[in-house]
Amino acid sequence: MHSVPNGIPVSIVIPNYNYARFLKRCIDSALGQDYADVEVIVVDDASQDGSAAIIKSYGDRILACLRPGNGGHAAAFNTGFAASSGKIVLFLDADDYLYPDAVSRIVDTWDAATAQVQSRLHIVDEGQRIKDVFPPPELPFDSGDVMPKLLHKGRYQTTVTSGLAFDRATLESIMPIPEQEFRQGADGYLVTLAPLYGHVQSIDECVGAYRIHGANHSVFGEKLAERARWRVSHDFRRMEALSDQASEVGMAVVPSEAFRHDPVHLEERLASLCADRRRHPVADDSRLALAAAGAVASFEMTASLRRRAVLAAWFLSVGMLPRQMAMAVLSWKLEASSRPAFLARMSKTIRHAMG
Repeated sequence: MHSVPNGIPVSIVIPNYNYARFLKRCIDSALGQDYADVEVIVVDDASQDGSAAIIKSYGDRILACLRPGNGGHAAAFNTGFAASSGKIVLFLDADDYLYPDAVSRIVDTWDAATAQVQSRLHIVDEGQRIKDVFPPPELPFDSGDVMPKLLHKGRYQTTVTSGLAFDRATLESIMPIPEQEFRQGADGYLVTLAPLYGHVQSIDECVGAYRIHGANHSVFGEKLAERARWRVSHDFRRMEALSDQASEVGMAVVPSEAFRHDPVHLEERLASLCADRRRHPVADDSRLALAAAGAVASFEMTASLRRRAVLAAWFLSVGMLPRQMAMAVLSWKLEASSRPAFLARMSKTIRHAMG
């Protein structure tokens, strides 16, 4: 392990709610960085599972912020950021953990124009066994000035909370995060607004582990319709926030325009419509129109031609097949656990072939 001398001060903020079974591994990983100038802030969002005792056991090695009531993701982020002092700030989900050189790698990547650094993460199970990489290696990160892509499609290739680090001045411009609108998915708010204030730098190696388990908010278990509705609504909230923030720096954003070019959004919108039309958040959507838009948007992706063609074909099949068959095709893509064994094997083969 190499040792990196003091340099840019870094804060690691750990928001926690009822993750006592994972919390020690997470805090230990933050305290175990090979970079010297790191403060660790743990925000407990009124857990009821013994988390407070674990936090107390660290004494003054960490800064503990115990919230009196549960406020959700954004509230915990806001509390932790207000208590932090680092020039670079990482938000590390309490069920995830960092590798010892994570902060060193981030600092080495930083320059004066950086608003955000993003890194890949190993996907691990509850027993910390590595299962995959997120985002998949065959999906290149978007780096540099990502605003053109963000404005065009409402999204750029980034990662989840524990693979992100932000410039303090950038966060001061966009925080506090609206707590009701982003009770969950606060990282989505940050990655959408941060590029207004600087460049996005990317690290292709894994700097930590993203733990997948039954309680992850972003997984929603098997509730495909509920998950899809939440993600569609979250996208709308992100773009409304971007529009409001952009106007402060003299930019105009039309939130509804971007999503026509975003296959990720169109995929979830199609899933929401197919699974439960009555509760779908966009009244005038049609399956065929969403599928056609998704097929077109697929070919705008930064990915291999084969990958883009397969995704376009998937969109068209969901748009044109009878609803019951379309739901099966949808769930096979969006819920890996629903795939028949032969399809699971085929999916892995196709993925490696298209890398």
